[in-house]
Amino acid sequence: MVLLAAAVCTKAGKALVSRQFVEMTRTRVEGLLAAFPKLMNTGKQHTFVETESVRYVYQPLEKLYMVLVTTKNSNILEDLETLRLFSRVIPEYCRVLEESEISEHCFDLIFAFDEIVALGYRENVNLAQIRTFTEMDSHEEKVFRAVRETQEREAKAEMRRKAKELQQARRDAERGKKSPGFGGFGSTSSSSSSSTAIITDTLIEAEKPKPAPAPIRPSGSSKALKLGARGKEVDDFVDKLKSEGENIILPNTGKRPSEASKSLPAPVNTESVHLRVEEKITLICGRDGGLQNMEILGMITLRVSDEKNGRIRLLINNNDKRGVQLQTHPNVDKKLFTAESLIGLKNPDKSFPLNNDVGVLKWRLQTTDESLIPLTINCWPSESGSGCDVNIEYELQEESLELNDVVISIPIPSGVGAPVIGDLDGEYRHDSRRNVLEWCLPVVDVKNKTGSLEFSIAGQPNDFFPVNVSFVSKGNYSDIQVAKVSQVDGNSPVRFSTETSFVVDKYEIL
Repeated sequence: MVLLAAAVCTKAGKALVSRQFVEMTRTRVEGLLAAFPKLMNTGKQHTFVETESVRYVYQPLEKLYMVLVTTKNSNILEDLETLRLFSRVIPEYCRVLEESEISEHCFDLIFAFDEIVALGYRENVNLAQIRTFTEMDSHEEKVFRAVRETQEREAKAEMRRKAKELQQARRDAERGKKSPGFGGFGSTSSSSSSSTAIITDTLIEAEKPKPAPAPIRPSGSSKALKLGARGKEVDDFVDKLKSEGENIILPNTGKRPSEASKSLPAPVNTESVHLRVEEKITLICGRDGGLQNMEILGMITLRVSDEKNGRIRLLINNNDKRGVQLQTHPNVDKKLFTAESLIGLKNPDKSFPLNNDVGVLKWRLQTTDESLIPLTINCWPSESGSGCDVNIEYELQEESLELNDVVISIPIPSGVGAPVIGDLDGEYRHDSRRNVLEWCLPVVDVKNKTGSLEFSIAGQPNDFFPVNVSFVSKGNYSDIQVAKVSQVDGNSPVRFSTETSFVVDKYEIL
């Protein structure tokens, strides 16, 4: 087929959106579309009309027409198939088929039209692929945003550090004015009591709830910013980011909201030695079977809040049978870990940093073995007379896991109404704005390791992919845990608390 132009026009022939795929002048396009309504006044019902030079293939859209202008020697069957795809694309971007709505989303429609036809010839694409192409998801953009957020966090940390230094300097200067030195032996007693008072004040302030170190003003000069040129540069940098519309991460929120929602809530009662065992899974699987890639990334993070427990060692219990690759922190004694599964510093006289999260051990598993998939998803769309009957089921293959808040998201076509639900295990939500059916399961464990969902809706099998899965778990996949924490001197045990989580980074069935 040779497609000359695709247009959305009114019944009077006024062009609202028109995309030409060959070299044509605006006057010629407007003339062809203006002549189109006059050719239909024959009293016959057809999906196409012809002139001496072109063929119009059209479909009514309430008060509008979707019109394709083709050459007379093009294949009419291919033209009709292309017309149906154009007609399905329009409701993707326009909620109401009216002139104002079409004009508002004209550029979105033109971009979608360009994905269907190139140089007058139909591309082999479906609606789901068009939706993916027009989203223009960029890995480089994600990397840029991650770098930008890291720079923002470093800038805020630098400002807090400078503010603390200046606040301490002002406090010391004020104390120096209040307690001047005296000559003779009395000066020893006076300076001793003064130093004692300073230490006491410092300890009491350290125990108070941590307020904002210093008010950071977006504009205006202050004594603190004048003293440190670097602090002023950092402040200007953050102000510039705010003026560009970037979201600045606040000091009391360590994570972005999207990251925080993927993790389990932190335990309320923690010991002075607290350990976090975290794992993330990235999985891409084909709809017809076949694991394209599965990657498990894990890390043990140590936080010590009591100086007495700074010099410790961790005994790691590794029950993994799948062949994960382990890697210790550069400051950890690798020989000790290899020989005795103990994590300790290379210099046993040093302590772990206080009140800081330190990653001491991380691991990675990458595989294409389907038997290692923790939760398999099987989606079977089958065409029926009125649309598609979709059967989707899950099976928990890793029976030692208990998955919470499992959500299986299935894309559905837009503009066709809500799906008709048949058999269902669990609950479902239909998000008409995002065109997604969410299958929600509070818990998936060995007691309910399988389940299914059936629904019917108008569409084609390719419309129901990709399927996305999300969940959280309080147990980890690789079965790597901290069995014991002990002091370096004397090997006496130390009380510790553990927080374990297994979350999804990406889980897709394409």
